[in-house]
Amino acid sequence: MTPASPRPSRSRRRAALAALAVLALVAPTPLVASPTPAAAAAALQEVMFVGNNWDGTADVIRSRGDYARLGRINVIPDRAARLREIYLNPIRLAFFLGIRQGPGEGHDQFVDDMYTTPDGTALVVSRPSFADVVSIDLATGAIRWRFPVSGYRADHMAVSPDGTRVAVSASTSNTVHVLDIRTGAQLGSFGTGDKPHENVFTRDGRLWNMSIGEVNTDLDAPWLDWTKGDRRITVADATTYQVVKVIDMRDRLDAAGRRDLSDAVRPAVFTPDGGTLYFQVSFFNGLVEYDVATDRITRVTTLPKNPATSDDRTTWVNDSRHHGLSVSPDGTRLCVAGTMDDYAMVVDRATLREGPLVPASKPYWATVSGDGRDCVISESGADRVTAITFATGQKVASVPVGDHPQRVRIGHLPEGWTPPVTG
Repeated sequence: MTPASPRPSRSRRRAALAALAVLALVAPTPLVASPTPAAAAAALQEVMFVGNNWDGTADVIRSRGDYARLGRINVIPDRAARLREIYLNPIRLAFFLGIRQGPGEGHDQFVDDMYTTPDGTALVVSRPSFADVVSIDLATGAIRWRFPVSGYRADHMAVSPDGTRVAVSASTSNTVHVLDIRTGAQLGSFGTGDKPHENVFTRDGRLWNMSIGEVNTDLDAPWLDWTKGDRRITVADATTYQVVKVIDMRDRLDAAGRRDLSDAVRPAVFTPDGGTLYFQVSFFNGLVEYDVATDRITRVTTLPKNPATSDDRTTWVNDSRHHGLSVSPDGTRLCVAGTMDDYAMVVDRATLREGPLVPASKPYWATVSGDGRDCVISESGADRVTAITFATGQKVASVPVGDHPQRVRIGHLPEGWTPPVTG
């Protein structure tokens, strides 16, 4: 018969427990298995966020199918505190009121652009009138972090391919800030032309910024185009944030025989292979095709003019004519938002042949649905978003949203999400 092992002393038992605690802290494999990346991804649902600029809200809608609205988020929960700061600072107040009367068309601009964090728990928003970027907790509605941009207005953003960094244009300081999307810490910045606007991360490790120059004056006659400032594309390394290339589209447009066009590049989109850039320019009802490798403009197409659209360029909002562009996932079709002409349409990329004209009220943006089948536009004049199928160019759905929707972005939320309760 084997004798019973002696019971360890109390001091030895304490030592053993302490050793186990240390092992638990340093062990390379957790004692309880964590979810695999696939399981974590399965816990998120894909949605679309619609930024209601004049409301200061973001609507959450389904990213495909019926595009039903799932909820609404207040992106200015700190409005009172921000306004108090602004009204106590005469310079900030002057810019705040200038934004209201200029790009805001008599309204404050509370949400321009937005992206979700990789884990789907926060929405990062640029707020033009408050000159900042904030992270809104999607469960509580509270602000996690706030980054005041340099200067007095925040504008378009872009998210890196891996979702960890967000770039924002500071339009009055001619600067692009790149932030850690989780913490709001600035990772880098670079200078741009006058009034930086659109930002695009490319998969070759570059970050493109398009500056549009001064768009709030009435010096809109073609011969006064030189008054609009230094407009150019600035290309930076997306790791070091050093500028690697500057593209002056004035030279490229002149070489293509289009001295009549402005060189203020508005919304722009790359083909899936990154080889071709399509973009819109101020005052033009059409689009421009640019070959990246050869650094030249290859085609320009003029799209229909709405007979009801005034020929007085000073009546066009922020020098826009068309403002919104997307490309189908297979790269065969483009979707155009004809902002001042009140329509949207799908264009065959190979032939530049126009599809059906879809009436729309001041469409301000164009993106792609989650399943890639539809182009989704924001109708800022009718407070709704509308889906147009790439296959036929026909409208398939419209959903009411908040006041003056502009940017529409794909994002992710936890499954079963309910909007935070606001007071």
